[in-house]
Amino acid sequence: MFSKKSVACIELVPGHGVRDDAHFGAAVKHRSRVAKDPTQSNLRQVHLLHGELLDELEARGFKIEPGQMGENVTTRGLNLLGLSTGSLIRLGKTVVVRVTGLRNPCWQIEAFRPGLLAEVLDRLADGTVVRRAGIMAIVEQGGLVKPGDSVEVSEPATHVRMQVV
Repeated sequence: MFSKKSVACIELVPGHGVRDDAHFGAAVKHRSRVAKDPTQSNLRQVHLLHGELLDELEARGFKIEPGQMGENVTTRGLNLLGLSTGSLIRLGKTVVVRVTGLRNPCWQIEAFRPGLLAEVLDRLADGTVVRRAGIMAIVEQGGLVKPGDSVEVSEPATHVRMQVV
């Protein structure tokens, strides 16, 4: 299922992702990637989305609740899209995820709400596509995450521009 229901708590498992999530596992779960090589590492264990995007979308006529765009974690006050690949994000007291790249929005977003895909994709004057549908990460340290938990970021020593994973 594309959308996720808001819950009181999720469990993140090192090297696997969010327990009971469709993308849970050490090997890739995304259908198109499984078709190419089912043994490749799963770099899409956790999907994080900035809540400010939900505010923008609502102002444009799209009322989207946290989780409805497939994200596992919705943040506020953090420039997720500005983070570097390799950044570490501490969620609550124990969980640490490592950023692997940008989420590449797919047809499921458009199927969920017609016109939404265009709202989460921009294009610069030079033609470069700007993806705004959140970031992907892998679980380094596991534990429980719940609404209201603190969020801290550690950037890598060298900035590595995020690519689509």
